Amino acid sequence: MAMHERRITCPHCWELIDVLIDPTESQMYTEDCFVCCRPILIHAKIDGEHIDVDVAQEDLGF
Repeated sequence: MAMHERRITCPHCWELIDVLIDPTESQMYTEDCFVCCRPILIHAKIDGEHIDVDVAQEDLGF
């Protein structure tokens, strides 16, 4: 199954960036912002065809 691209806002520098989400299962992972290089905690919830993505600063969590 193909990855889904989602646009998120970096919680550190507020830049819009694109991330790839695996639509087969819910997941939580860390990815560095390609603009400011700070870690972003990404939580992707998969519910059938619906993908909900939340982001937070890694050190603050959800």
